[in-house]
Amino acid sequence: MALMRATSPHALSGESTTKVMLQVAAATVPGVLALVIYFGIGVLINILLCTATALACEAAVMKLRSRPVAFYLKDGSAFVTALLLGIALPPYCVWWLPVVGTFTAIVLAKHLYGGMGYNPFNPAMVGYVVLLISFPVAMTRWVGPAELIYGAPGIDEALGLVFGFGGYNVDGYTRATPLEVVRLNESVLLSRLYEMEPVFNKGTLAGLGWETVNFGFLLGGLFLLFRRIITWHAPVAMLATLALLSLLFYDSGSSLSEGSPMLHLFSGATMLGAFFIITDPISGATSNRGRLIFGAGVGLLTYVIRAWGTYPDAVAFAVLLMNFAAPTIDNYTVPRTYGHKAPRRATELEER
Repeated sequence: MALMRATSPHALSGESTTKVMLQVAAATVPGVLALVIYFGIGVLINILLCTATALACEAAVMKLRSRPVAFYLKDGSAFVTALLLGIALPPYCVWWLPVVGTFTAIVLAKHLYGGMGYNPFNPAMVGYVVLLISFPVAMTRWVGPAELIYGAPGIDEALGLVFGFGGYNVDGYTRATPLEVVRLNESVLLSRLYEMEPVFNKGTLAGLGWETVNFGFLLGGLFLLFRRIITWHAPVAMLATLALLSLLFYDSGSSLSEGSPMLHLFSGATMLGAFFIITDPISGATSNRGRLIFGAGVGLLTYVIRAWGTYPDAVAFAVLLMNFAAPTIDNYTVPRTYGHKAPRRATELEER
C-alpha cells in the first residue's frame, strides 16, 4: 500500500505515508488475531521473519542508492509489504521461505523498478507467487485449525518446526483447506461432504477458522473505508463478481460443484485480497471507474482459477494478472479533465 497518486487539481491531506501505513497495519489486527487463535503463533513468526528481512533489504538498497536509510524505513511501506506476505504464508513454514519471499518482494518487485510509487506489480503478491511456483510442496502445507489438530504447537515446538530442530514434522499438523476439500471432491454431494469433513461440520459458513479470519479482514477493510484510506470501488467489484460467478455456477451442491458463494467469499484469502491487496493504488487502477474494472477482473480471474485451474486459492495470481492490465485500464478510464465535456484516453493527453 502507498499514498494515492493524483492528477491536478490537487487536494492536500494531513495523512502522511507513515500514518497511512500504520492504519493499514492496524486494520489487519482482527484478521491476524483470528489466524493466531485458529492456526497458532506460526503466523506471528512468519510476520517477524518477513519484517526483519524487509527492513534489512530496504536499508541495504537505500544504502547502495546513497539515499537516507532512516527516512525511507520510517515510511512503513516495507513493513506493510512484509506484514501482508507474512499473513499469506503457511504457518510454521521453514524459515527461509519468508526470507526468500520477502527479498523477492522488496528487492526485485519494488526497488528493481525504482522503489515505492514505481512498482507495476504488487510486491507482496510477487513474493508469494515466486515461492508458490518455486516451492509448491512447502507452500501448500497449511496447518489445520487448532481444534482439529488437537491444539496448536507451543512456542518451543513452533520454533523447532520453523528452524528445523527437535525432530518436529510440520506434516503432522497439516490439513486440506476448505477450498482444497471442495476442489478435490468428485464423489459425494456437497451436503454429504460437509457432514463428513470436520472443517465444515464444525464451522458455520465456509470452514472452521477460515470464516472467522475472513470476517476479521472484512472488519479491518471496513475500518480502512471509514478512514478513507481506500475507496469501495475495487473491493465491492471483486466481491460482487466472485459472488455472482459462484452463484451462477453453483449447481445446488453436486459432487462436481465448485462451492457456494459463501465458501468463495469467506474462505481462502478473499477478504485479505479485496481490502488489503487490490486496493494498492500503485499497482492497481487509479480512477474510480478503473478500480471497478480492476476489481471485477480480479474477482473473475479468482473464480476461474479456483474452479478450473490448478490452485484452489487464486487471489495472488488474479492480482498479478490484473496488474498487467492496469495501465490499459487507466488509458481508457481517465476521468474528465476539468474544463472539458468528455474524458479522453491517457495516450491522447500525452500526444498533446
